[in-house]
Order: sequence, then C-alpha cells, then structure tokens
Amino acid sequence: MQLKQDLTTFDLTMIAIGSVIGSGIFLTPSLIAQNLSSPLWILGVWVVGGVMALCGALTFAELASMMPRAGGVYVYLSEAYGSLTGFLFGWAYFLVVNTGGIAALSIAFATYFGYFIPLSEVGVQIVAIVGLGVVTTVNVFGVKVGGIFSDVFTVLKLAGIVGLIIVGIGWGSGTVSDFGAPLGDLPQGLGSALAVAMIGVLWSYGGWQHASFTAAEAKNPTRSVPIAMITGTLVVTVVYLLTNVAYMFMLSPQEIGNSSRVAADGVSTLLGPIGGSMIAVAIFISTFGTTGIYTLTAPRIYFAMANDGIFFKKVAEVHPTFHTPAVAITLQSLWAVVLILFWGTFENLISYVVFTDFVFFALTAAAVFLLRNRRPDVERPYRALGYPFTPILFIAIAVWFVVNTFIERPAQAWAGIVFLALGVPVYYLWKRKNTT
Repeated sequence: MQLKQDLTTFDLTMIAIGSVIGSGIFLTPSLIAQNLSSPLWILGVWVVGGVMALCGALTFAELASMMPRAGGVYVYLSEAYGSLTGFLFGWAYFLVVNTGGIAALSIAFATYFGYFIPLSEVGVQIVAIVGLGVVTTVNVFGVKVGGIFSDVFTVLKLAGIVGLIIVGIGWGSGTVSDFGAPLGDLPQGLGSALAVAMIGVLWSYGGWQHASFTAAEAKNPTRSVPIAMITGTLVVTVVYLLTNVAYMFMLSPQEIGNSSRVAADGVSTLLGPIGGSMIAVAIFISTFGTTGIYTLTAPRIYFAMANDGIFFKKVAEVHPTFHTPAVAITLQSLWAVVLILFWGTFENLISYVVFTDFVFFALTAAAVFLLRNRRPDVERPYRALGYPFTPILFIAIAVWFVVNTFIERPAQAWAGIVFLALGVPVYYLWKRKNTT
C-alpha cells in the first residue's frame, strides 16, 4: 500500500516555515545577547544564520527535485555515501535529534499552558504527554489532516509574531541610533563569542529541510518541495530579523541577556500583564504547532529506513484506512515520551542536537557535487541557484560551526560522535538480520 499524495505547495511551505519557527526565536535571543552585547553584532549573527539557511535550501532543493522520495535527507545521504550514512542520520534523528526536539517543544508548550493553569513539574509532564498524544492522533488520521493542522498553526504563529513586531517597533522606547552601541568587553574573545552565539542562531533556523521528508506525499514533489524550502527560509529570515529588532526596541542587549522570557518581558514593559498573557498564548501556539509538524514529517525517514531493511519491518507498514506510516509515527512519539520523562537542560540539548544536525547537513550539501559528477544523466528539474558558491558557503559555515563546537562545547560534541559510533554495529546487525 502506498502513501497518499495529498500535500500542496502551500502545505509544504507551511511545514518548512512551521518546522523552523518553534521555541527558538523566543528562547535563544537571551543566550545570544549573553555572548554579544552589541545590537549590530546580534543582528549580524542572525543575518549569517539566514544566509546559511537559504544557501542550504537552495542546495538541498536540487537533491529534492531529483529524488522526490519519502525520507528526504535520508534518501540523499544513502544515494551519495551508501546506506550506512543514511542509517546513521535516521538513527540520530529517531533517538535524539527529532524526538529530542519534540520532547523539548512538548515541555515548552506545557510550560506556557501552565501560565493560565498553574502546574507542578509532574503536571507539566502530563500536559506535554497528553498534547503529544493529540498531535500524534491527528497525524495518524491522514497526511492531509496533518497538513491542515500545520497550515492553521503556522498561520496563527506568524500572526502572533507579526503582532509582537508591530508592538515592539511601533511602541518600544528604543531608536535606530541605539544599534550603533559598541561591542564591549568579551573576555572569551570575539571568535569564541560568535561561535557560542551561533549555536542558538542555527538551532532557531533549523527545520526547513522537514519539507523534504514528506516528498512522497506531495502532489508535485519535483516542483513543490524546492519552492517550499526556499520560500520558507526567506520568510523565516525576514521574520527573525524583524523580531530581533522589535526585542531591541523594547529592551537593551543587557536586559535581553538577563531575561529568560525575552518576548514576555519586552511586551510586558509596554502592555503590562496583558502583554505577558498574549505572549504566552503566542508561544503556546508556536511550540504546539511545531510539535505537530515534527510528528508529521520525521516518521517518513524511519518509514524509508524500514523499507530499505535497516529498521523495524513493522515501521514500513502503511495504515490501510488513513494511508499514513502510523507505526512510525506512534513509535517516534513513544520514544519522545521517554525523553520527556528523563530530561536535560535546554542549552546542553541544543548544543548536541545542532552539532549532530550540521555534521549531516555538510555531508548532504557535498552530495550535490558527488552526484553531479557520478550521475550527470539523472534529470534535475531544479539545479542549485548560485552553484557552486551556495553549497560551498553552506558547507564552509557548517564545518566552521562543527569545529568550533568541538572547541567550545567538547562534551556535547564528543557525545554526538560516540552516539553516532554506537549506531555502526546496530546497522550491521540489522543488515545481517535482513540478509539471513
């Protein structure tokens, strides 16, 4: 039984935007301002992040147009480097990267739900698990149902962020002249400060590639997946830059760095308690919506892995009524529940997740060069705009980031390497099981 092709270009674009805009823009500005005290430098790292995301989307779009299959990046890596590399990507996504993101987002929306109904620590976990159960059920019921959920919540979160931008820039006490403030003392050095700040930026920009995971369920994947990823990154970049300008019209960089709730603190200075309530609703919508999108997209990776014989065979089954990879969706959510119950800190999590993600991002971008040389005969409805400069720039920033993470966050970097290494024997055990 085949997956149903129900997703339009608009659906995929909303997936690309909604996968990116989750909790990052509300949580990471504080981490960035702690390391960079100048508004221009803060905006500068957000511009670099946006350029990198756009270069990545322009590059990945070529691979999406020539291989419009379920699993996206997993398919590209397997084609370029062999099934082991593809498996390690899926291994990381299932056990930590995507499920860890789902767990983090679930805790985030439950925490903001607690803004209106006081919750204990256990209460937050219960709400997180119940909410995850809701989005899991929605996505099992059909890819179009999941797509509609994505469309609605992405439009709502964009409306909320546009409201924040209007309030901040329209009524904030800051002025354009404040952006010329000097950088100030950086005890750890500029290079180190930029590297640490980029962790938060790249976490916040991550997610546009999720549109590729559902390519097999798109009505016109060779056209719609590239359009969705490129349009999505452009929209998110503009929204993120304007949001940071709004923050700095409401608060100084020092106040942003000292705040764990930048959006709420900024709007509250202008609108009082009602502002905090509005931001709580906006963040709840944003994080809940992104949880639903992550629950929709990544199971297509595990579905593709199972079809290739390197994951549980049951995961390759398609629901007879809803035509969705229901087992893959359910299994992912069950593991995310485990992570919700045994949690770590937000900053340590994103260091690990972003490091692991960008190892594979660099490899995927390099695959464009490999496959153009190895398979020049394959039809490419879209060819990477700006080639070879866009993929080279994307790879260069990704490699710089990975190397700097080793220097600045060695514990998380080595944890990522060890975790991937553990996947190697698991891969060969699975291959052996399916060939005997």
